[in-house]
Amino acid sequence: MIDIAKQVAAVQRVVSQHSIDGGGQVSVLLRRNYAAPIKEVWRALTEPDTLRRWLLPITGELWGPGRHWFDGTAGGRILRCTAPRLLKTTFDEDNSVVELRLSEGDGSGGGTGVEVMHSVPLDPISSGAGALFVGPAWDVGLLGLNVYLRGEDIPGWENSAEVQRFSRQVIRAWATATEDSGTADGDQIADGVAAATAQLTPDLDQTSA
Repeated sequence: MIDIAKQVAAVQRVVSQHSIDGGGQVSVLLRRNYAAPIKEVWRALTEPDTLRRWLLPITGELWGPGRHWFDGTAGGRILRCTAPRLLKTTFDEDNSVVELRLSEGDGSGGGTGVEVMHSVPLDPISSGAGALFVGPAWDVGLLGLNVYLRGEDIPGWENSAEVQRFSRQVIRAWATATEDSGTADGDQIADGVAAATAQLTPDLDQTSA
C-alpha cells in the first residue's frame, strides 16, 4: 500500500519560466530525499538493468555522445555526466533537457537528495501551465524509484488504481505550484490539469475526491 499523502508531501515542486536564446522555457524542479546511499541511487538512475526494474527498458549509448531510447517513449543524448552526482541529457527533443543532481544527506541518517529539473520550450503551451505536462509524470517516476529502493517488486504498480489516485493528488500539487509561480492564468492551468488527468488517471471517476 502507498501512503499517498506522505508520498505527495515528500516532494518539493517548483515551476519557473525564463528566457533563453531563441525563445522561452518552462522548467519544473522536483526535490526528494531517499533513505539509500548515493551510489545506490546513482546506479538506479543510470544502469540499464536497474532502470528497467522501476522505470522503462532503455537501449543505446548511456555514457557518451550517442543516443539512447526508453522503450515506447522518448530518447535523448547525454550532455554531461559526473558520477555519482550529475547527469544532464536531452529528452525527446534537443531543446527539452533533463538535469539530475544527487547529494549526500546530512547527519547520521545519511541518505541521498535527488533533484530533477526538466526544461521544455514555452511554445506551444505559451505559459507555465506546461509544467502540468511534465511535472506529474516525474512525480510518478520518483515514486517508482522509492518503491525500487525499498526493495519492493510490484508488477504493474504504475498502472494501478492506487498510483492513479496518487497521480490525481500530484496533479493538484502541480496546479498549485504553477499558480504560485505566477506564470499562467486560471484557464491555462485548468487546461493543463485536464490534459494531465486524461493521461495519468484514465480509470478514475473524476467527479470523486
